Amino acid sequence: MKSYIEACRIIKDEIQLLETGTEEVTLLNSLNRVISEDIFSDINLPSFDNSAMDGIVINFKEGISKWKIDSEISAGKFAQTYIGEDNAALIMTGAKIPEGGNTVIPVEDISVENDTAILKSGAKYKFGQNIRKAGQDLKKNELIAGKFITLKPRHISLLASCGIPKVRVLKKYNFGIITTGDELVDIGSKCSGDKIYASNLYTLIALIEELNMDHTNFGICNDNKNDLRDVIHTSLHSNIDFLITSGGVSVGKFDFVMEVLKELGAEIIFWKVNIKPGKPLLFAKINIKGKKKLIFGLPGNPVSSFVNFHLFIKNILTESYFHSSRRTITAELVNDLKKNDLKRHFIRGIVDQNGNSGKYFVKEIENQSSSNMMGLSVSNALITIEEDRINLKTGDEVECIMI
Repeated sequence: MKSYIEACRIIKDEIQLLETGTEEVTLLNSLNRVISEDIFSDINLPSFDNSAMDGIVINFKEGISKWKIDSEISAGKFAQTYIGEDNAALIMTGAKIPEGGNTVIPVEDISVENDTAILKSGAKYKFGQNIRKAGQDLKKNELIAGKFITLKPRHISLLASCGIPKVRVLKKYNFGIITTGDELVDIGSKCSGDKIYASNLYTLIALIEELNMDHTNFGICNDNKNDLRDVIHTSLHSNIDFLITSGGVSVGKFDFVMEVLKELGAEIIFWKVNIKPGKPLLFAKINIKGKKKLIFGLPGNPVSSFVNFHLFIKNILTESYFHSSRRTITAELVNDLKKNDLKRHFIRGIVDQNGNSGKYFVKEIENQSSSNMMGLSVSNALITIEEDRINLKTGDEVECIMI
């Protein structure tokens, strides 16, 4: 049985050995994608000197307070003109500065009479005011998005401003999903007797889509070894990078996942992690036609499956693929926590922040059963209790993984 730290290290090492291809996508399809190369601007921003506000553009000379208006320039409608010391042009925000112009006086500081602009009493102006210079925000050939940035709307705004229509990004991983169990029925079907809905199937799909990865749903498989072998064989020979199964990885009479994987040629890297919940995690790999695929056998209990995904798939992909850190905070316990074993516990809890101090506080939900989906739905964090910590008290500080 592996420790939590050891299991994370092994999984991370294997994920980092996976081949990650790249592809070119349109800017509109690049949201939340990871760019695979540095992107540099091939223009200045702004690309020309322009007015920062509505007003008049003049050629600065000390002491002048009256100018003849001989033209008008608006954004996108440049009027070719020359600005001397005695004339001016009406100019709108964003409009290009004409030759000779070097200062913009705001419209509220002037009055206009018979095509003459007159500086209002008490108003002042200085050389170069209210002009955005070419390259002021961004210089040509300057880095605008570094390799491995996950593109957000703010990045796309800048890329669009630079006229970049396509970007090269890391290809998404494709996850195959299989849920196992004779007791499972799909949502939309009638659930009666000893049957339950296959919630793990939808939980895993939602978690994968939250990561902005692709998935292939191989559905629900009953506890029949031959059927399970067929569906796992089919999934492994498809174009997936990861296979995730839920259920069938413990030591029950009908837990066939590990046995089937071995028969199909998979290497079992480890089975069981010293954590609660989610101890019977299985991690394996297989090579199909020269392509390595990683396999996660998650427990069937819905909370355990959810926790395992967060700890060993989401968190590690966040570091390895997205090159960012998992979201954790330190919080103060508002209740005692019982723990009397040497496992690492991940307790569902609710984190709140004090509006005045900014300090975080956390309390556990009452029912920590591995089947309590209602409790999971109201939780926003996993309270981490390390192996060597026993029976924590109110006021103790703990690390919380936000979910």
